[in-house]
Amino acid sequence: MKSLWRAPPSRVLCPTPLQRRHLPITGISPRTRFTPQEWSGVRHVTLEAGEGKTGHISAGPNETIMYFDQMFPLKLQWLFKLPFTAEAALPNLIRKLKVDSVAASDLEKIFAQANVDSSNLKVLEKLPRLKEGGAFVKFSHDQSISSKDVESGVKAYLKEKQIKPWWNPFQRIRANLVHGRPWVEDLYRLPSSRLKVEFLPTSPDGATAAELSQEQLYSFFRPYGKLADIQSQEPDSKIVPKFAYLYFATARRAIMAKNCLHGYVVSEAEGGGKSGTLLRLSYEQKNKGHWIRDWLFSHPRIVIPALAAIVAFITVAVFDPIRTFFIEAHITRKYNVTDSKIYRWFRSRATDILSFRRRAKDDDDGMAAVWEDRKGNIEQIQTWLMETAETFVIVQGPRGSGKRELVLDQALKGRHNTLVIDCKPIQEAHGDSATICAAAAEVGYKPVFSWMNSVSGMIDLAAQGATGIKTGFSETLDTQLTKIWNNTATALKRIALHDRKKDDKDAHLTEDEYLEQHPEKRPVIVIDNFLHKSQESSVVYDKIAEWAASLTTANVAHVVFLTNDVSFSKSLSKALPDRVFRQISLSDCSPEVAKRFVITHLDADADDESDDNNMIISTDAEGNTTKTKRPPPSQRRSDLAELDSCIAHLGGRLTDLEFLARRIKTGETPSKAVREIIDQSASEILKMYLLGIDDSEKKWTPEQAWMLIKKIAASDGEQGLRYNEVLLTDTFKSGGDKVLAALEQAELISIASVNGRPHSIKPGKPVYLPAFRTLTEDTVLKAKLDLQILSESIKNETAGVDKCLQELKTISEMSAGGPPRQLVGRVEYLLAKVNGSQLKIMEMEKESGALKAILTSKY
Repeated sequence: MKSLWRAPPSRVLCPTPLQRRHLPITGISPRTRFTPQEWSGVRHVTLEAGEGKTGHISAGPNETIMYFDQMFPLKLQWLFKLPFTAEAALPNLIRKLKVDSVAASDLEKIFAQANVDSSNLKVLEKLPRLKEGGAFVKFSHDQSISSKDVESGVKAYLKEKQIKPWWNPFQRIRANLVHGRPWVEDLYRLPSSRLKVEFLPTSPDGATAAELSQEQLYSFFRPYGKLADIQSQEPDSKIVPKFAYLYFATARRAIMAKNCLHGYVVSEAEGGGKSGTLLRLSYEQKNKGHWIRDWLFSHPRIVIPALAAIVAFITVAVFDPIRTFFIEAHITRKYNVTDSKIYRWFRSRATDILSFRRRAKDDDDGMAAVWEDRKGNIEQIQTWLMETAETFVIVQGPRGSGKRELVLDQALKGRHNTLVIDCKPIQEAHGDSATICAAAAEVGYKPVFSWMNSVSGMIDLAAQGATGIKTGFSETLDTQLTKIWNNTATALKRIALHDRKKDDKDAHLTEDEYLEQHPEKRPVIVIDNFLHKSQESSVVYDKIAEWAASLTTANVAHVVFLTNDVSFSKSLSKALPDRVFRQISLSDCSPEVAKRFVITHLDADADDESDDNNMIISTDAEGNTTKTKRPPPSQRRSDLAELDSCIAHLGGRLTDLEFLARRIKTGETPSKAVREIIDQSASEILKMYLLGIDDSEKKWTPEQAWMLIKKIAASDGEQGLRYNEVLLTDTFKSGGDKVLAALEQAELISIASVNGRPHSIKPGKPVYLPAFRTLTEDTVLKAKLDLQILSESIKNETAGVDKCLQELKTISEMSAGGPPRQLVGRVEYLLAKVNGSQLKIMEMEKESGALKAILTSKY
């Protein structure tokens, strides 16, 4: 290889830029002077591909190669990714950054000052290894000095001077003699502390190479640095060539060993076999990329609970404040557009163009008479909300009795900070995710990740199968609902304390004491449709009741329950067992109020008419024109005299009265309108309770529902049926209490109680009584359903006869000469019972024949 640059024969006092560029790579100061002999014949090779880019360094007779480490920083390996050739620029940059205190690391100076005869020593070539942080130095010597002596002298000098580079002040420069044939490649193979040693034959057609033992490998490689471990190949492995792994303590030691022993031939005396063994060394990267992942997957009992704790912490620290903010905004309606002044101004200006205001007025006009009649209930609720009693306010009444309107539109009219929770969409939601979303929507809880409940459940199931323990990563519906209610409670408390100031006269009070003394500051929670479809699942209602009890006892909020179920005390008493509830029971309107309700609805049209349409213009004989106000529709119609009798049939349920008023507005007479309502109710009863009932969904049979309908229609509507008398009938002998409770929940009947005991059975709505009677007047329907009841009764009686006969057979088998004296009474009893059942069966068969005749003769 041609020398890149040769020093001039004169001494270098002030080198030129070109000369400065090719000064020794690792530490000679530009001011240091060298003799011509020191520079003569030295080549500064800046390539890393060996001589002639062959990947090797040739050494002739009396020529030796040594390797020096700590010549360059080892952490600059990323420079090999750059598009330009970094190995030529970096040495010059390192030289420019050197200081005089580390100038002693110059290779020529090291050889010159080593404890050897330097007169016969000549440095021929220097090959920097930027990738490995070192450099090869080739030097020649005569026969008077050996390469071992040179190595010993250089090592002694380096140990004495403790030369340390400026980028690593904790490690000194080391040097070792190259025994093998180093491979100086410029591939992107970064050094590591792990070496792979392959055992190769010395020639292609030579004998098999000998596999060195761990002791032999230790003796060869330990001089270059401390070994952490030696791993030999498995004895039964078929992989050739044979190999072993060496783990050095540091990467620098592994680099030194590779560059000094690569290509070394182990002789027979050293354990290399008859033909010798060639050592081929290469770097092996450690599998560091996945050790964290492997550790995580190999320790699920630690990782999964820790991950669940992290997720819970993030949820509490990040999402809970956000959710509390949204709940608070939902209750206070602070950011609601419809409550803004601008929106209300535009809405007030558009009332003359749009007609929605008129329809809303029609709906509200008829309720004035009802609210006047229930004024005492409204004032009672308002009084309770100003007191500090730690109990519930319960408004109970049948469906359509106006519970929601009474509380929200009247008792809480103009009151801010009211939260309405409708249990109906929560209870009717299908699946845990839908239930969580419905509950969150009622209180404004967001963001809600309901889909994570299913994903976390699968993860928890898989983790439990892998670890054998429950990780707690997933959350049940109960836990998710608890989170929603707890966040809502936090928002409610913040709202209750929002107006509290530091300069108030009661600023010295604690938060609980302040809330106890200021009940008017507490928000109001209205829980509507409580116990709606409670027979399906009570989880939602139990959580709501417990949450409401905690808010009430902590004086955070007032809680008002709206329910149709008369058995609400059973559910709420679990949450507040030591409290007496404040209850208002709404019944149907009285006939006088019902009539005023209908008339007010009719007269609402007159208020909406313009002045011209609401006036009657008349002209007298003299031609004078007079205007008189048109009488309201209730005075203009002559058929309203029928209202008294119609309302007596229809009852005082608000929904039915409103339906009647709307039908009368369309032009129907009151009698016809009531007749239509009764017929429609009869059709609903027939469809919902009598025909097409799926036994898997309903808890009653058509025969049980028909028997109640027939008996109530034949009885006095005011008194109703005796509860216990119905249970004694054959149709309700088995599980009669549950059947009656299910029919009450389905609103076919209503059960009145006295002192907590079921007393009587009445129709579910007043309009059902004439509807029941209408159904019983249908002879074909009556015959069909009565025939089903008779068939069921005949079946029961026949089963009773078979049971008695089986017992008589058993008694007869006990003694061939007749029954014992002690069993004569029992035999007579059984015979009498069989006879009575047979008479009943014959009578029912006769009735069945008559009913079948009706079915075969009539449509």
